[in-house]
Amino acid sequence: MPLLGVNIDHVATVRQARRTIEPDPAWAVVLAELGGADGITIHLREDRRHIQDRDVRVVMDVAQVPVNLEMAAEEEITKIALDVKPHKACLVPEKREEVTTEGGLDVVGNYDRVETCAKQLMDAGIEVSLFIDPDVKQVEAAHRMGVQAVELHTGSYAEANGAKEIEKELQTLIKAGRAAREYNLLLNMGHGLTYRNVRPVAEIEGVHEFNIGHSIISRAIMVGMEAAVREMKRLVSE
Repeated sequence: MPLLGVNIDHVATVRQARRTIEPDPAWAVVLAELGGADGITIHLREDRRHIQDRDVRVVMDVAQVPVNLEMAAEEEITKIALDVKPHKACLVPEKREEVTTEGGLDVVGNYDRVETCAKQLMDAGIEVSLFIDPDVKQVEAAHRMGVQAVELHTGSYAEANGAKEIEKELQTLIKAGRAAREYNLLLNMGHGLTYRNVRPVAEIEGVHEFNIGHSIISRAIMVGMEAAVREMKRLVSE
């Protein structure tokens, strides 16, 4: 049964729109857990557009479930991760001008830099996953690096139009997922998944965890955080 990691970045996005103190992401942690969240995900971006340094420490203190820190393989953020020691770290690509993460990490093309960061984190006892496009070559590179998990970027599937294109992208995820399982990597999924499109991905063999944020926070504005998490948990678990 897949686990559900709830990304609470956009609770902080609302707060940062006014540079005030509310809503506090720590509130979202508690409510997400009450809704059945198996983990909490936060992304400390270099430009601090939503999650702030203080948030990382407070979330780590409050959360009763594992915390997954999404981060670029950059020295400043790596130092923070080594200091706070989240349960998991997911290395992602990052560009300041993007609205959200636009694609997977190119592990093949940036192997040495990613490996240096991943090794530092693993040596500190932090479980490391790499956020990659559903490409077998990227999966192979992740295996070679010795990380524990990969998170397949599901954006192309989420943005596909029409049954034929959707099925094509789904098969791409299935193929990359099969490679991950063959290499004994934990198989996670995330990006662009919603209440409407998550079920086919949840049916892929061997999926360990989903990390979903925007759709859950959007639903939570209307129905509340606990109810929104509970509904997504049901969809990924049944």
